[in-house]
Amino acid sequence: MSDTEKKETNEEKEEQSEELEKEKTENLQLENVKLSNSITTKTDGTSLHCMTIIGQIEGHYILPNDQKSTKYEQTIPLLVSVEESDDIDGLLIILNTVGGDVEAGLAIAEMIASMSKPTVSLVLGGGHSIGVPLAVSAKKSFIVPSATMTVHPVRTTGLVVSAPQTYNYFNRMQDRILKFIEGHSNINIERLREMLSAKDELATDMGTVLEGKEAVDCGLIDEVGGLNEAITTLKNMVKEWKNQ
Repeated sequence: MSDTEKKETNEEKEEQSEELEKEKTENLQLENVKLSNSITTKTDGTSLHCMTIIGQIEGHYILPNDQKSTKYEQTIPLLVSVEESDDIDGLLIILNTVGGDVEAGLAIAEMIASMSKPTVSLVLGGGHSIGVPLAVSAKKSFIVPSATMTVHPVRTTGLVVSAPQTYNYFNRMQDRILKFIEGHSNINIERLREMLSAKDELATDMGTVLEGKEAVDCGLIDEVGGLNEAITTLKNMVKEWKNQ
């Protein structure tokens, strides 16, 4: 075999090897999406990790198989890996949640809020109940015009002991949530309390439903925008973060 033929053979092998590596990477990404509802993308030298918070936030009790859920025991380690990874520059959080377990949701929100890397949240569909702290936990928050957010008092299912201690417990839990929201958005706690006690918004319930622009006007969310605005803002934040 001549040197030219050997060179061509080696080049073909290298191309085949590159194609196999690319296929493996794509398969790993698809598997990652299936397992963790997340994906990492890289363009123009910027690597972004996108994670979704969908359905109901699952806490200490496993939800039925026919319900979509976000499991906190999967989400928290994922956030740790994003924070520690040298290959990821920023985090995009996509929300379409009805709420769920208060402690699990607040734990995830605290994790996002304490990250050093740039973070952007985008509310699609809904960011209800404990989804509100999750939406405001990012350094910058967006909401599409058609999305809604429901602010309502903490509630529970099952046996409740009718005692002053129970009332105090719920009151303290509500304060924890309100203080977190106030600390990570432009709305004050007095306005939040007014929304919680509204009686003309929800049937057979208390609370307030906010549409996209309303959530921005009251200071809960930073801007009205979609995927393009969220990604563009995150990339700009990454550039500033890298230049610090």
